[in-house]
Amino acid sequence: MNKPKVLVGISGGVDSSVSAALLIEQGYEVIGAFMKNWSNCDWRRDQRDATRVSAKLGIPFVTFDFEKEYREAVVDDMFREFEAGRTPNPDVLCNKYIKFDRFVQEADRLGCAFVATGHYARSIDGKLYTGADKNKDQSYFLWAMKPGVVSRVLFPIGEMTKPQVREKARELGLEVADKKDSTGICFVGEVDMRTFLQERLPKNPGNVVTVDGKVIGTHEGLAFYTLGQREGLGIGGGTPYYVVEKRPVTNELVVASNFHPALFRSELTASHLNWFEKPMVPCVCKARIRYRQELQDCTISTPLLFKEGLGVVSIDRVVVTFKDPQRAVTPGQSIVFYDGDKVLGGGIID
Repeated sequence: MNKPKVLVGISGGVDSSVSAALLIEQGYEVIGAFMKNWSNCDWRRDQRDATRVSAKLGIPFVTFDFEKEYREAVVDDMFREFEAGRTPNPDVLCNKYIKFDRFVQEADRLGCAFVATGHYARSIDGKLYTGADKNKDQSYFLWAMKPGVVSRVLFPIGEMTKPQVREKARELGLEVADKKDSTGICFVGEVDMRTFLQERLPKNPGNVVTVDGKVIGTHEGLAFYTLGQREGLGIGGGTPYYVVEKRPVTNELVVASNFHPALFRSELTASHLNWFEKPMVPCVCKARIRYRQELQDCTISTPLLFKEGLGVVSIDRVVVTFKDPQRAVTPGQSIVFYDGDKVLGGGIID
């Protein structure tokens, strides 16, 4: 007897293609689906590859046009955040609003019990876990999905490594077996971020200053720079400088050397929290503040809400104190919390 129906997001890449194949082998009734989220990219090539994979696997194939939702929930938000001086993560928003919300709605419409993607992560008993391949683990980008959705999500390649996925694709005779991984902004692709932002955000030149107040250059607008950035500062010669602060009131971009204390912080606050497993506070756990960063020891604390004498984390904001100072803590980026391989939740750095 066949297992339930699954809607699989097939992007045209090797990971999602092998995911669909594995589900078929496991006995699921599989429908392949391509999400068109952005017109100004090579989406037709990816759609063609997804169509060919579905035909090779002998499964139904549909295309969803989510461009309006993607523009409003991901791209417009990205511009607002950059304009406000923060550095957002569009992949997190895409997963939250498109892949694991709008896509799930289409799964419901088609009578699918599950959705599946080619992420390197694992869903176990309704909880989110890291992928087995630590070099490809994508749990960092998945922290914002609704907790209630996790039990309906399948990650077929979550227990595999990338080389194993490619080898499986070759065994299946899939044309995408050696296709290059996509990079850049989710669905938009590889773009020059400053050029992309300048399509909508005006330049607002100001001074580049050192932490001691010395003017050493000019910038094109605070929105076009992020903390920890070195390239593209236009400061030649001598010691390389890194962005350590943005001062909107004076329109100054503050820079320092790579090891200056101003580039490091031991504490941050985070909001817009989402918990798969709400911790008791204070909570000693691990966290990362950027993709592929080694997990860092930290303590989560916050004003306590008391219930039966137990302190539970506030839904509004947490304070995170790190054992070791962290380089380039960037407002707008994500912090994700872990208990071993289990993802506790995450939030946006203030």
